[in-house]
Amino acid sequence: MSILRIKGGRALSGSIRAHGSKNAILPMMAASILYPGITVLHGVPEILDVFYMIEILEQLGCKVKWQDSSLVIDASAIESVSLSSCMTGKMRSSVFLLGPLLARCGEAKLGQPGGCSIGSRPVDIHVAGLQQMGAELTEENGWLRASASCLHGNVIRLPFPSVGATENLIMAAVLAEGETILHHAAREPEIGDLCRMLQGMGARIKGIGSSTLEITGVDRLRESAYTVMGDRIEASTYLIAAAASGGELMVENVLPGQLTGVLTALSICGCDVMHNQRAVYLRRKDRLRPVPYLRTAPFPGFPTDVQSQMMALLSCADGESIIHETIFEGRFQTALELRKMGADICMEGNKAVIQGVQRLTGTKVCARDLRGGAALVIAGLTAEGITEICHCTYIQRGYAALAQHLVDLGADIEMVEIH
Repeated sequence: MSILRIKGGRALSGSIRAHGSKNAILPMMAASILYPGITVLHGVPEILDVFYMIEILEQLGCKVKWQDSSLVIDASAIESVSLSSCMTGKMRSSVFLLGPLLARCGEAKLGQPGGCSIGSRPVDIHVAGLQQMGAELTEENGWLRASASCLHGNVIRLPFPSVGATENLIMAAVLAEGETILHHAAREPEIGDLCRMLQGMGARIKGIGSSTLEITGVDRLRESAYTVMGDRIEASTYLIAAAASGGELMVENVLPGQLTGVLTALSICGCDVMHNQRAVYLRRKDRLRPVPYLRTAPFPGFPTDVQSQMMALLSCADGESIIHETIFEGRFQTALELRKMGADICMEGNKAVIQGVQRLTGTKVCARDLRGGAALVIAGLTAEGITEICHCTYIQRGYAALAQHLVDLGADIEMVEIH
């Protein structure tokens, strides 16, 4: 077992380039099976979830190889449409294979998707949308079975702007007969990136970036190459870490317009924030100020994937902050670990009331999910003494070389193997 050991008290300083987006690359990898040939993806982050998805694609019959930071995926032959729970149980994003497999092969069989324990996250919106496109889906004994002799376009209104469901339905629709119109679609930047990648493959998609998408099915896609966008969640994590530690940081390869909610919150905290077209600079001047009310919401609102990191930051702000979680109820598991470090956090339903303390204290804590693990790293950077974080596999699912990057920025952090 490996743990992260952090000696707090050092301010981060320097610059870092955001890796390719985790939340964009995984559906892109799933989309590669829509074309029976080669798809090349550039700027791929070397994170566990990418390696898990490679295993899944290879189980289906794809040939995948690395070329520096690029993936070359040959989906000429799909030899299986069945993914066992031992594969899908590793990551929630395995559900992205449902739409592409139906579109390409007319059937799919998936074990129960796994991943982080941050809430119920049912796939009912995925299922209902695919049913409206002519698919038959059943769930029994932990398996999700789907079949469709021919997917057809339809007018679909999502009851909630689910990112995963929006992406799954887009991928199913690009090869379906006729036109599919998605109303109340999610607007996250990663969806736009997926759409542009699919357009490069020959898909016909209108309304990118809006809540209404129009997809006209085509008979066949084509060979393509695409560079994934920078990771706005990773960028936000490093900016918050710099703010928490009292330092300054330049993050490159990120579009500031995708970080508006986070940058606004950091400004309220008293940080200087500046940016150009593809980079953000942050400097913390004085003690952190609280954020009286912060509510997570679908894009362009404050992202739920940054809520835990912000909670760690606000734990040391001068005053009371309230975080209202509206997406995943399980996100507040991190508060229990922050309390072990001396944070004053009270949960009231889906709200966390945070009374800032002067300083946290290092101790032994456990990552309970990906973003919660990142939050504990941020807390450890600010804490007095040594913080040891176990279950670091969660963190490695979404952050490439996190410890080394933080060392390069001045942190005292190391990965230690415990036998």
